[in-house]
Amino acid sequence: MTILVTGGTGNLGRHIVERLLLTGRTVRVLTRDGGVARLPTGVEVVEGDLEQPSSLASALDGVGAMHLLGTTGADHSPLRTGGEILAMAAEAGVRRITVLSPGDGQELDGAVRGSGLEWTFLWPVDLMANTLGWGDSIRAEGRVREPYGDRRTASVHEADVADVISTILTAGGHAGRSYVLTGPQALSPADKTAALSAATGRKIHFTHMTDRQARELWRAQGWPEEGIDFMLQMWATVPTTVADVTSSVEHVTGCPPRSFTQWAAAHAETFRSVGSE
Repeated sequence: MTILVTGGTGNLGRHIVERLLLTGRTVRVLTRDGGVARLPTGVEVVEGDLEQPSSLASALDGVGAMHLLGTTGADHSPLRTGGEILAMAAEAGVRRITVLSPGDGQELDGAVRGSGLEWTFLWPVDLMANTLGWGDSIRAEGRVREPYGDRRTASVHEADVADVISTILTAGGHAGRSYVLTGPQALSPADKTAALSAATGRKIHFTHMTDRQARELWRAQGWPEEGIDFMLQMWATVPTTVADVTSSVEHVTGCPPRSFTQWAAAHAETFRSVGSE
C-alpha cells in the first residue's frame, strides 16, 4: 500500500515519513518543491500544492492511505480546498486518512466527516520541537525570554505524534475518532528551561516578559506587527485545557508518551555553546 504524506518535509512530517518507512510501506511525500525535499532514500517525492487540487492527481495515484494537513502556507491558515481534495482522494481509491486538525467544526472538518473515507482527527496540543525556537538565545546568552511564563502546556514529543499517525494509517481501527495528543505532564516555559539546563549541564535562566517587553524584543528582531499581535493574543487567550494530559498516545500505540526530559536529553547538543558552563 502506498501512503501519501502531506507536509512530509516539516519537523513533524519527517518523523512521520521515517516511521512509515520502518513499516515497509511505499511512502510518497507531497511537496511544493521536490528539489529541496532532502528526504530518506526510497521515499517517492511528488510536487503539488494543497491549495491547487488540480496539481494532486499524480500524487494520489495508487494511494491507499493519506495523512492530510489541516493548514497550509507559512501562516498556517486553514485549508480551504479540503472538500475538493477529499473527493479526488475517494475517487483515486484512498480508503483511510489521518487529519492534523482538532476536528471542531471548521470547513475542512465537515468535508472530512462527509467524505465517506475512514478518517481520524489528530490534534497535538503543542510539539516539544517548538522549543527549538529558543536555541539562538540559549546558545548566545544562556537565557529564555517569554511572556505568559506561568502558562502550562502538555507538550507532546513529535516522535509520539508520528507513531500515532503511522499506527493508524497502517493498522486502522480508529475510524471516526478524534484524539488530542499530549505528553505525560504539563510544564511551564520555566519548567522546560530548567529541564534544558539539566540536560545541557549549563546554567540557563528564564525571564518572564511583559507584553510591552515582548513587543519591543520581537520588533527589534524584525517581527511584523501583525505577527506580534497574533502571538500576544494567542498566549493571552489560550484555554486552560492545554494543560490537560490525555492518554491518547498510549491508547493508540500501546506505549506511554515520551517526557520533555527525554526530549531535552536527545537535543541537548542543539542548545550548547562553546565554553558554556
